[in-house]
Amino acid sequence: MSTNFNRRSWLKSAGLLTTGVLLEKTNLSKASEFPSQTNAQEKALTFWEWEKSDLTAKPVAMKARLLANENPYGPSEMTKEAIINSINKGNRYGHAEAAELVDMIAKKEGVTKDCIMISPGSSDLLEKTAIIQFVKGGNIVSADPAYMSLIKTAESMSATWKPVPLTSTYQHDLKAMEAAIDAQTQLVYICNPNNPTGTITDGKALWDFCAKVSAKVPVFVDEAYLELMDPTIRMSMVGLVNEGKNVIVCRTFSKIYGMAGLRVGYIVAPPAIISKIDKITRSGMSMNVTAVNGAIAALKDTKFAEDCYKKNKECREYVCSELTKLGYQYMPSQTSFVLFPIQMDGKTFLGKMSERGIGVRSFEIYGQTYCRVSIGTMDEMKLFIDGFKKVMV
Repeated sequence: MSTNFNRRSWLKSAGLLTTGVLLEKTNLSKASEFPSQTNAQEKALTFWEWEKSDLTAKPVAMKARLLANENPYGPSEMTKEAIINSINKGNRYGHAEAAELVDMIAKKEGVTKDCIMISPGSSDLLEKTAIIQFVKGGNIVSADPAYMSLIKTAESMSATWKPVPLTSTYQHDLKAMEAAIDAQTQLVYICNPNNPTGTITDGKALWDFCAKVSAKVPVFVDEAYLELMDPTIRMSMVGLVNEGKNVIVCRTFSKIYGMAGLRVGYIVAPPAIISKIDKITRSGMSMNVTAVNGAIAALKDTKFAEDCYKKNKECREYVCSELTKLGYQYMPSQTSFVLFPIQMDGKTFLGKMSERGIGVRSFEIYGQTYCRVSIGTMDEMKLFIDGFKKVMV
């Protein structure tokens, strides 16, 4: 239908300011104001286009680079040392190293190695999963808003998207998502913690949903931000794979391990799905030996990951506390970013923040401007708050 084209068309108004600060217009709404499912199909999120915007600004051009969800502390020293030591192996294929990484991940996740596939970043496997699932079309069910990588690839394979608005508490509406499944549904996609809202869906409820729904259709759970969650509520869906459920879980080394630019990710899935993806790709061949050795070292450096979690939590809580003092309401984040509304034109806001060397993101959401700030170091977050106060006076 014509509204699908309008809904999914890439935004032409998005621009890059001189220091890499972006202004985008998306159709994300406050969860409490999400439209009905019918209207959601006309007003669905265009987050994929936002993510594909130019991020070529050099980090050195900013005092605080808070416009991308990157780990400001990584890679760890162990990871960097492993990378440096593997440079001389660059003339050889890294099959043995890739096999070692698969073995380590399988042990970490408690599954057999035939349930693991590695890739240059998790996005690669999001997209390859879409290719195998939607080669004959069908539809994909997900939350609205959602991270759009898998969904956009599915659409390129002639699939249709069935968006289901988040609940008033910013969780996936699992009942509505189950009800949206029909005979043409080829996959259910869930991002938990969710991107772009930073919010979470209850782990036990999600587990029960995946266990039940996966008997009808595969469920893909994107856990890119899982390690940044409070450990007391952190719950992976990987165990469902061991139970023989038709569930695919995606992870990345980009966040907690600080390897966004090195590109390493993986999925945990039933062997039949791994084999199906393997028929259209050679995952080991796509990996470079330096990144693989870095990932091996990262998995061994558990202290670094623990320290990054603590620092991210401390800085996120600091920002949220300061925003509360200033009278701003924010979405309750369990990730490395915070989204909140501001009362200023987005382009003006970004320009003023840019003048102070602070890179952030801005959205116009149903006529309301939002700031999205990624979590950096404490010094960077203090620079952000100080600059924000001056800009918003």
